[in-house]
Amino acid sequence: MAPRPGSNAIPGNQPQPTTEPFKQSVAGTMRAISGEPELEVIFSGDRPGLSGTTARLPDPSRKTSAQDIAITRGISDAMALRLACHDTKIHAKAMPNGTDARAIFEAVEQARCEAVGARRMEGVRDNLSAMLNDRYLKTNAPDINSREEAPLQDALSLIVRERLTGVAPPESASKLVDMWRDWVEQKAGSNLDGLAETIEDQGQFAERFRDVLRDLDMSDEVGDADQDDEPEQNEDDGNNDDAETGAENEEDAGQEEAPPQDMEMSGQEQETGETEAAEAEVDQLSDDDMAGESEEPGESDRQEQPFSNSPPVSDYRVFSTQFDETISAEDLCDSAELDRLRGFLDKQLTHLQGAVARLANRLQRKLMAQQSRAWDFDLEEGLLDTARLTRAVTDPMAPLAFKQERDTNFRDTVVTLLLDNSGSMRGRPITVAATCADILARTLERCGVKVEILGFTTKAWKGGQSRESWIGAGKPPSPGRLNDLRHIIYKSADAPWRRARRNLGLMMREGLLKENIDGEALLWAHDRLLGRPEQRRILMMISDGAPVDDCTLSVNPGNYLERHLRYVIEDIETRSPVELIAIGIGHDVTRYYRRAVTIVDAEELAGAMTDQLADLFDDEVQGEQSPRGRRRARRHR
Repeated sequence: MAPRPGSNAIPGNQPQPTTEPFKQSVAGTMRAISGEPELEVIFSGDRPGLSGTTARLPDPSRKTSAQDIAITRGISDAMALRLACHDTKIHAKAMPNGTDARAIFEAVEQARCEAVGARRMEGVRDNLSAMLNDRYLKTNAPDINSREEAPLQDALSLIVRERLTGVAPPESASKLVDMWRDWVEQKAGSNLDGLAETIEDQGQFAERFRDVLRDLDMSDEVGDADQDDEPEQNEDDGNNDDAETGAENEEDAGQEEAPPQDMEMSGQEQETGETEAAEAEVDQLSDDDMAGESEEPGESDRQEQPFSNSPPVSDYRVFSTQFDETISAEDLCDSAELDRLRGFLDKQLTHLQGAVARLANRLQRKLMAQQSRAWDFDLEEGLLDTARLTRAVTDPMAPLAFKQERDTNFRDTVVTLLLDNSGSMRGRPITVAATCADILARTLERCGVKVEILGFTTKAWKGGQSRESWIGAGKPPSPGRLNDLRHIIYKSADAPWRRARRNLGLMMREGLLKENIDGEALLWAHDRLLGRPEQRRILMMISDGAPVDDCTLSVNPGNYLERHLRYVIEDIETRSPVELIAIGIGHDVTRYYRRAVTIVDAEELAGAMTDQLADLFDDEVQGEQSPRGRRRARRHR
C-alpha cells in the first residue's frame, strides 16, 4: 500500500513538501473575512494586488519560514478587510481634491480597514504587523534621515493605525513615523483622538479625517474653500453628474469627476464609466455653457468645412502664459542637493539596475546589429561567395558567384523621453521611471542615438499666479487653463549622459511633483523635436493617468484637458514626422494613443520601454527591405 502524502511510513522516501494546503487555507480565510464567496485568489510571482474580486498573492516557496507565512497571511488579510469594510462610493464622495491629500486619504482608509480586523482578531493583528514590518524594510525606511525621504502618507497612516488599535508602528518604520510625529500631534492631535469613535462608520470617519487634513494646513486640497469662493465651479459641475448616481448636489458632482489615475486605488472598476461620461460631456453641454466659447473656433466648426485641408482647430485656451517656465534641472536645485538626491535614487533601486541594464544591453545589441555592415550576393565580381564554392569548382565560368560588403543605411535618430512629473507618480513609479530613463539614455548614447529627457508638472497646486490674475480680472467665464506650467529639461539631446546624470535625482525632491497638463507638455516636447536636425525623431510619453488640474477643471468642462490631449495626439500622429509612442503605468493609454502599451506595475517599465523602441527600429528595417514589409508593420501598429 502506498503511503499517504506527508506520511513518515518509509523513511527517506517521503514526497516533497507541498504548499497546496497552505494556499487553500489562505484562500478560504480570505473569502470568509471578505464575505465574498466568489473571490478568486491567485498565487504568482507577480506583485500582490487586488482588482475587483480577484486577489493576487505572492507564491510561497516550498520551504517557508513562520515569518514568511505571517507576511503572506498579512497581505491576504489586508486585501480581505478592504473588500469587507470599504465602500467605493462613500470613498469617492469624500475624496479630497488635491493629489497629496488624496494619497494621505487613501492610505488612512486602508489603515482603517485593517484596524477593524486587528481590533476583532488577534491573529489578524499579528499578521498585519508582520506584513507592514516587511514592507517598510523593503523600502529602506530604517535608513531615512530627513522628512524629504519620509512620505507623509505613510507616517500619518501608521499614526492613525496606532490610534485605532493601540499597536505601535513596526520597528522598520519607527524612524519614518518619528520624523513627522511631533508636527502631526501638535497640529491635529485632538481630531486624531476622535477617529476611533467612528472606525466602524466609513462616512463619519472620512468626515472626521477631513478635519485632520485641515488641521495639517491642507484646507485648499480638501476643496471646501474653493467651493465657497468660486460659484463658477458649481455651475460647471452641475452639468457633469454621474450617469449612475443621478443629479446629486453640486459639491458631490464636482468630487465625482476625479481623474482616473486618482481613483485607481479606491475603485478601479469606476474608471471606464467615468471616462465615458467625460467623453460624452461635449454633447451634453447646454447653450449657456457654450456661450463663452462662441467667439473661438471649436471642434464643431469642422462640420462647416467638410472639404478643407486645414487642420482642425482646438477650443483650448490659456488664460496667461506669463508665469509659465521652461527650466533646466540645474536651475531648480543647487549642485550639492542634486548630488544628494541622485545618491538617494541610486540607493533606492540598487536591485533594479541589473535587470534594467540587461534589457538595455539587449536593445543595444539589436541596434548595433542594424548598424553593422551587410552583404550583397550574386554579383559578377567581388569576394568569392563560399556558399557558391561548389558551383565555382564545377563550372568556373558560371556568373553570380561573388559577394560584396556594404554599409547599411541606419538613419540618424533622436529620442525624447517625456516623463509625467505629477503627484500621482510619487514614490515607486517616479523612482523607477527616473532610473529607466537614465539607463536607457546611456545605452542609446553608446549606439549613436541622441536622447533628450524632459519632465512636466505645474508650479503650484490648484492654480498659481495665473489663477490670481484671473480672480483679479473679475473671474471672466471660460478662462481656459489657470495653472502655471513648469517644463523641466533633465537632459538635452546634445548633452552627454555623464554631465546630465545627477539631474535625474531632482525627481526625488519633495514638493516637485504637482499637477499635470499633458496636452501642452506633448506640444512642447514635439516642437523641440521638430527643431532637431536628425532624420528620425521619436517621442516617448511615460504617464500614469489622464491630465488633471483641479483649478482649470473647476471652471471649465470636466473633460477640457482630456479633449485637448486627444486633439494634440491626433495632430501629431496624423500630420507630424515625429513618431509618437506612449507607456501608461497602471492607466490605459491605448484609448488615447495609436501606438501604446499599458503596464500594471512600475517594475515592468524598463521592459516596456526597451520593447517599444526595439519594435520601432525593427519596423524601420522591415520598411527598408520592402514596401510590403512597410505595409505589414503599419498594419501591425
